[in-house]
Amino acid sequence: MFQPMQGVRVIEVAQFTFVPSAGAVLADWGADVIKIEHAEKGDAQRGLIKVFGQSVVDDASTFAPIMDGPNRGKRSLGLSLEKPESKAVLAELVKGADVFLTNFLPGARRKLGIDIEDIRAINPDIVYASGTSFAHSGPESDNGGYDGTAFWSRAGNADSSTPPGYDRVINQPGGAFGDNIGGMTIAGGIAAALFARAQGQGAPTVDISLLGVGAWANQLNVNMALLAGGPLPKHDPRSTPVSNPLTNTYLTSDGRWINLIMLQPGRYWADFCHKIDRPELATDARFDSAEKLMANSAEAVAILNEIFAQRTKDEWVKALEHVEGQWAVVQNNFEVGHDPALNAIGQIADVVDAQGVTRKLVANPVQFDRRPAELRRAPLFAEHTDEILRELGLSDEQLIQLKIAGAVT
Repeated sequence: MFQPMQGVRVIEVAQFTFVPSAGAVLADWGADVIKIEHAEKGDAQRGLIKVFGQSVVDDASTFAPIMDGPNRGKRSLGLSLEKPESKAVLAELVKGADVFLTNFLPGARRKLGIDIEDIRAINPDIVYASGTSFAHSGPESDNGGYDGTAFWSRAGNADSSTPPGYDRVINQPGGAFGDNIGGMTIAGGIAAALFARAQGQGAPTVDISLLGVGAWANQLNVNMALLAGGPLPKHDPRSTPVSNPLTNTYLTSDGRWINLIMLQPGRYWADFCHKIDRPELATDARFDSAEKLMANSAEAVAILNEIFAQRTKDEWVKALEHVEGQWAVVQNNFEVGHDPALNAIGQIADVVDAQGVTRKLVANPVQFDRRPAELRRAPLFAEHTDEILRELGLSDEQLIQLKIAGAVT
């Protein structure tokens, strides 16, 4: 398997998902990612047991998607950076690294001696990458947050997703939704920075905020609002008229939904009518041109509602298989994990956990040479401490002294 980051070493001082998921992508691409966790507390995400009411741990196994997803392929080093005895270890790690990756707040970075100036004083050629909630500098740079606050709420995504008059704000569709998008963004920024360094342009810093990622994901609406000079009008999808019956969602007889996104009704209508066994609709005087179809969209939608209600989801999948236009089943998460398109290219990938059991994880969406990533499990807490320190040349006696001091675990 082609691994473009092979030979690259990343030192990660980060918790939760936003920045660690970037480290996971880099590990998928072949980087040696050393995850520094507090020698006593570890990554705070190891302590989470539920997300949106759903358990994310299994008492009978060390495998936990909340940790294995954003931390797969890394090595874990238990190191208490606040201990003076840890400074020499950190310095040796930084000397041999290509990337320093963190989401610690500026105050914590200064206190621990891991801010840009501290790290660059040890290794001037290192790419320093930080993920923040709102900004890398300015009045809010010290403010912490999560994707629910910065990516979802503040960047306009929550408002865009919530119908007018609704009695609550719509939550993100899943845990770490913005975090994982942000992680891919950070990984791309680091790759570009390493390319620039290889081209002799120096080692730039990489700064990405969850707010910025959220604004980017929502850029069409934000750009249109800026053009309009005010917030965009809100529409309730339950009552907003459908101008094109081929861009609508229809309920099947077994309670599933089929989403049609055929933006050119004049091109697709006749073929669609034949494939659903209603060829007479293509020549119906109300619908026999794109203009008429859109003018009489409400009537067409009412007819299609009745038609789709006559068959199950599986029957519609078979009927629509060779339709020229674009459509999709509204899948649940379990179905996504078994999606034939994803599984055919290995994007739902095998990973062997610490007990030797083969599990499944979603691989990052980037493939090289059209080959799937080969995933390795996330490390257990401080699993590789001795291994990494011995690579740095420390003796057993030095390891013992560091452990006695509480600097490593």
